[in-house]
Amino acid sequence: MDADERDLLEEVLRKSMAGASGPALDATLTALGWPQMLAEEPGTAVPLVFRLLGETGAHACVLNDVVLRAAGSPPGRTLALPYTGGTWVEWARDGVPEGPALDPSLPLRRVAAGGPVPLADGRRALGWWLLGTGRAMLALARRHVLDRHQFGRPLASFQALRHRLAETHVALEGARAALSAAREDDTSALLAKAAAGRAALTAARHCQQALGGIGFTTEHDLHRHLRRALVLDGLLGSARDLTREAGTLLLREGRTPRLVDL
Repeated sequence: MDADERDLLEEVLRKSMAGASGPALDATLTALGWPQMLAEEPGTAVPLVFRLLGETGAHACVLNDVVLRAAGSPPGRTLALPYTGGTWVEWARDGVPEGPALDPSLPLRRVAAGGPVPLADGRRALGWWLLGTGRAMLALARRHVLDRHQFGRPLASFQALRHRLAETHVALEGARAALSAAREDDTSALLAKAAAGRAALTAARHCQQALGGIGFTTEHDLHRHLRRALVLDGLLGSARDLTREAGTLLLREGRTPRLVDL
C-alpha cells in the first residue's frame, strides 16, 4: 500500500468511524476489507484503525481479531482477555454484553479467568488506540485555550497552560515513537503499551485542567475520551502494572531492553 492509498484509506475510515460505532462499525470495517488487511498488511492496518478509533471516539470489536490472529485462530469469535487487578473481561461482538458492563460506553463485561492469551499484538494495538485517544483530548484542550479568553487575554497565552499542553504533546510523541519502534517480541510491546498508557493518562490530567470546569461535565466531549483512556489502559495490563513488570524483567536479566538500535 503506497502513501496515496494509505491516505485515501484513512479518509474513508475516519468518515466511517464518525458515523458509526459498535456492531454497525464492525460491519462497515468488514465491508471495507478489515479481515484481509489484518491478514495481509497488519503493520499498516492495525496502527491506522486503532489510532483512528481513539481520535474519533468510536469503538469496534477489532481487538478480538488481532488477538485471535496472533493465536493462529480465525476471526469472528470472542475470548477472555486479562484486565488489571487480576480480573478478566470479554469484548462482546453484538454490542450488548450480558451482565454488568465494565464501562457503559463499551461492550466489555467481566468473565471468569481464561486460558493463555498472546499479548504482544494486542498490546501494540491498544497502544495505538490510547495514542489516538490522547490526541483527541489534546485537540479538545488546544481548541478551548485558543478560543476562550480570561482577563482580556486568550487562555493559550498563560504559561502554566502552555506547559501542561506541551508536556502532553511530548508524552504523546514519545508514545508514538515507542509504538513505531516496537517489534514482534513481548518486551517491546509491553514497553510501548506502558508508554502509551502513561501518555494518555497524562493527556487526561493536563487537558482536564486546561478545560477548567467544563472539562468535568458530561456536556463536553472530554469525559468520553477520558473514560475510554482509563478503561483501555487497564486492558492487557495497565501502565503501572507493565512498568512494574518491566522492572522485574530488568532485575532478572540484568540489562535494559532496547527498543531502537542507534
